[in-house]
Amino acid sequence: MTRRSCAIYATGIVCVHLLIVGIALVVAQVFQTMIHSRLKKEITLTEKSQVFESWKNPPPPVYMEYYFFNVTNPEVFLAGGKASVQQIGPYTYREYRPRENVTFLENGTKVYALNPKTFVFVPEKSVGDPTVDIVRTVNIPLVAVMNELSTYSFFLRTMVSMYLNNIDMFMTRTVHEVLWGFKDPLMTKIHSMKPEVDEYFGLMWKKNGTHEGEFVFHTGEQNYLDYGKIDTWNGLRQMSWWSSNQSNMINGTDGAVFHPLINRNELLYIFAADLCRSIHLAYVKDVEVKGIQAYRFAPPSDVLMNPKNNPTNAGFCVPAGECLGTGVLKVSVCREGAPIVVSFPHFYQADPAYINAVDGLNPNEEEHETYLDLQPTSGVPIRACKRAQLNVILKRVQGFPKTKHINETIFPIMFVNETATIDDDSAAQMRQLLLIVTLVSNFPLLIVGLGIILLLVLVILFCRNRQKKNEVKRIDFTEAFHSFTTAKDDTAYTQVSDKPDDSAEKPANQPTKNGSYIAMSPVEAQKC
Repeated sequence: MTRRSCAIYATGIVCVHLLIVGIALVVAQVFQTMIHSRLKKEITLTEKSQVFESWKNPPPPVYMEYYFFNVTNPEVFLAGGKASVQQIGPYTYREYRPRENVTFLENGTKVYALNPKTFVFVPEKSVGDPTVDIVRTVNIPLVAVMNELSTYSFFLRTMVSMYLNNIDMFMTRTVHEVLWGFKDPLMTKIHSMKPEVDEYFGLMWKKNGTHEGEFVFHTGEQNYLDYGKIDTWNGLRQMSWWSSNQSNMINGTDGAVFHPLINRNELLYIFAADLCRSIHLAYVKDVEVKGIQAYRFAPPSDVLMNPKNNPTNAGFCVPAGECLGTGVLKVSVCREGAPIVVSFPHFYQADPAYINAVDGLNPNEEEHETYLDLQPTSGVPIRACKRAQLNVILKRVQGFPKTKHINETIFPIMFVNETATIDDDSAAQMRQLLLIVTLVSNFPLLIVGLGIILLLVLVILFCRNRQKKNEVKRIDFTEAFHSFTTAKDDTAYTQVSDKPDDSAEKPANQPTKNGSYIAMSPVEAQKC
């Protein structure tokens, strides 16, 4: 056997083995299963895991942007006309949210933590100075008091209205006061009679440096799908505000982490303490953030849909049966009875009636949609935008002459845009991790690819070997043919006569006879 033949046979054997092993590994998904198992074990809320420290102290900067709706025609609205508002903002604050008092429970399967939030003003990301800029908005303390007194006797309401007659329905304050609090005259009066009522009012009053409650999370050690899910909030596994058990459920995570190996078909749940409920998010599209492929999830339109179109939302009507339209949620039950309604900014995804009730609103997906961009392999949020709007119900209240011409309106006060994007260092680490995961997961395909390359090499070697053999045969045939032709030239004219040549003895003038040749008879030359 020649060296070339040995090379062909060796290449063929290696090629067959590579193809068999590679295809078997691809079908069995051995390496992919191995990677997935490793991810499920590594991505847990345990002290030894790589994600625990980033869970305790999130590295990506979080920014909270506040936008206000400045009322430009309060007199027109109080006279029964349509209110007109002008959006001002953003006033941006850097949000710091480390987890504190972290304690492991039940053999490390659960973890307790507080999540205080601190806000620091960022001038370079803001439109102005919140301590100087003025905003005119609804006098929420007054509206809350009138709403509370609406259930009291007409005589009492009339007596109180005499005192409230000097208080305007719309107040003019600095942005800082509306956000972080001011001493309100009406609240001060009530505080003198009921000390438990705070005399200060602000949309974010006592929320700087405080937490939203005590959380217990699943670590994910027992089941990777439970990674980061809330077990209890303030000791509760379900709330009691709403009118159905399903609506009172505390589902999902707090929005900071999600389980690994996310697929496009699943729904992700988040418990939002500031919304007093859980919401779900559905897959929207694939996106790329800083070179990292991610899935975008966003709340579908049915999250705040009217119960007529989505019966599962009937439990959020309190009292049962008293429901608002699509796109808004009344949260008075968890806001001490104040007529507070939440929605997406500019009533995005809401009933057009709410949008058309106030001039100056322009809802759009790009600026007003809430979404999460998640890296599906690790479940890590790459980019997040949480957007919510605070509204107040303004309506006529008997006994209060100020409200007698008002058309009932869900009046926008302000909205927030809470954003976070993965930092550059974390993005670089994520890209490196994903590269390793991709290479290991696709290693069987590399084996198959190498087998295919060797198969091509085998075909080329085989073809060249056949070509070489054909050339050798052609050369041998040519040499044989040449030998045969040469032999024919040497024997074609050989004399076969045995008579001696006597031409030398003949006279010079006598013609000679033709010699005798094969297939020819001797003929004498005719005389001229």
